[in-house]
Amino acid sequence: MTLVSKAGPSYCIPTEISRCKNAQNVVIGTTSSIDASKLKETPARFSSLSCNSRKTPQILSSESLSVGMKRGHRFVVAASPPTEDAVIATEPLTKEDLIAYLASGCKPKENWRIGTEHEKFGFENGTLRPMKYEQIAELLHGIAERFDWDKVMEGDTIIGLKQGMQSISLEPGGQFELSGAPVETLHQTCAEVNSHLYQVKAVAEEMGTGFLGIGFQPKWALKEIPIMPKGRYDIMRNYMPKVGSLGLDMMFRTCTVQVNLDFSSEADMIRKFRASLALQPIATALFANSPFTDGKPNGYLSMRSHIWTDTDNNRAGMLPFVFDDTFGFEQYVDYALDVPMYFVYRKKKYIDCTGMSFRDFLAGRLPCIPGELPTLNDWENHLTTIFPEVRLKRYLEMRGADGGPWRRLCALPAFWVGLLYDEDSLQSVLDLTADWTSEERQMLRNKVPRTGLKTPFRDGLLRHVAEEVLKLAKDGLERRGFKEVAFLNAVAEVVSTGITPAEQLLELYHGKWGQSIDPVFEELLY
Repeated sequence: MTLVSKAGPSYCIPTEISRCKNAQNVVIGTTSSIDASKLKETPARFSSLSCNSRKTPQILSSESLSVGMKRGHRFVVAASPPTEDAVIATEPLTKEDLIAYLASGCKPKENWRIGTEHEKFGFENGTLRPMKYEQIAELLHGIAERFDWDKVMEGDTIIGLKQGMQSISLEPGGQFELSGAPVETLHQTCAEVNSHLYQVKAVAEEMGTGFLGIGFQPKWALKEIPIMPKGRYDIMRNYMPKVGSLGLDMMFRTCTVQVNLDFSSEADMIRKFRASLALQPIATALFANSPFTDGKPNGYLSMRSHIWTDTDNNRAGMLPFVFDDTFGFEQYVDYALDVPMYFVYRKKKYIDCTGMSFRDFLAGRLPCIPGELPTLNDWENHLTTIFPEVRLKRYLEMRGADGGPWRRLCALPAFWVGLLYDEDSLQSVLDLTADWTSEERQMLRNKVPRTGLKTPFRDGLLRHVAEEVLKLAKDGLERRGFKEVAFLNAVAEVVSTGITPAEQLLELYHGKWGQSIDPVFEELLY
């Protein structure tokens, strides 16, 4: 549930790049899925757009404007949302600019990377209560001082850390998120995860706190979850109950693991988008790990996944239009333009624009800031407030999995890299799912959170499809040649037994744990 793009510094590049006709004179900053070193030398390629070359003025992030203040050998950097001065543009944005923004993510296969993000719940060892903000702030300061991270501030409040292209951020209820750097192999992904968990544990243990790898807060009620002091969360907290019954649970009581993957062209994006959307319910089943609410079973294997079905259906779901013959970057832009906004960030403040239209913003008719026009940073922020099962930015985000223990933090990217980064496996997935109907895909989305791999599908169970898909993922990793197949072992165990992680937890709850939820904090402790 990443609400603000994990952006690296936006670079000032007074050069020429390929631009779509009518495109605004801007340079687009790098995201966690883009290799910054290649941006200057590799023009964006738009597979179905007519392009020409235009001069570009400077675009500066708050970091490159030296907002940070050096303290010792570490920096304190401004909060991740850009200010209104972060973009210097000469013309109003057009729809073509928004399309070109997405298309600028295209990159040749040799530059594809893997970006993994995961969230986890902090708790006090003695009471098992969620960590308060003051404890989380102490943890952030401790990690920064001991392991040389830069502190990310919102005013005088620490809200995250940054080190190179990695960042640590806080979700609304204090869920602790690592957004990893874009890396080439799954070995690097898992090394990054292990290093992060070591650093967190080293500081947290001294504080008498720990972290739990699970998809939904198993013990504590919504009213007992602390609220993080981040401006945009106040806006969301007020808006969520107006558009769904479970939005606050999503904000404060869920954790996920996701992977961000690249595409080479618009056609490649479409193929990967369709394959990953169709198979997202299988990932939800394989990683289902949230069967408890308020200290007892909740009737679901993935409560986290179920919650998204009644959070805000204007910005979540299975996006059936992705399977239309006309789908491409432009159609996703049309969809995103009609997703109601949350906020605009101006003068270091969040302005409540909930329910308003980005189309009106393009025309300078946004009621919350009348007469003002959006920047590409506004568009980037808006895209990160859309929450479908697979999300398109300048890369594709796989969003269907529950948070879990460290082995599964490595397994999730392995699953999707094997399927999407190998051409043979990707084509096999597309062939396998070609005749699945929109109704069948939605049925799986609705039923899998409760029944997992035992969900009936056509003449069998979803488990039988998962067996075939797992083989495709293994074959894809084998062909990559990096000896990465072992990272799928955690998933292979689920497929071979047909028992999801959530069902294993339920068996412990009804047996060894004596129907007490407390042992889960030890069982799934990082």
